[in-house]
Amino acid sequence: MVDDVEKRWNDPKTFRRAARYVVGVLVLAAIAAVASIAWAASRQQCLNSGMLCDGTARAVVGLVPGVTLLLGGIGAFVMAFRAWRVQQNWTIWQGAGWILFTLMVLYLSIAGSAGQ
Repeated sequence: MVDDVEKRWNDPKTFRRAARYVVGVLVLAAIAAVASIAWAASRQQCLNSGMLCDGTARAVVGLVPGVTLLLGGIGAFVMAFRAWRVQQNWTIWQGAGWILFTLMVLYLSIAGSAGQ
């Protein structure tokens, strides 16, 4: 079992892996946002009245990138758990998960207020 008092905060290799993971999830969420916005803008119902003309368009634009960030955060926590199980540096992965969860909450709050 790993000693939770002693945390290895300095591990450049793990930090680079976690940073690449976070950047990859952010790029994937941005692609999902652009794709969902393009889909919402090209819908027949929304051609004349704006991009977020109904609840379906608002839900898709809000939830698709949000779910992408959620799954990325869960993946980072899974990586933290796996690292903890083999007594490796897990705190960096936990930080990556919390960063992605925080960005998810920020995005969902902004997307939720934009549809009003």
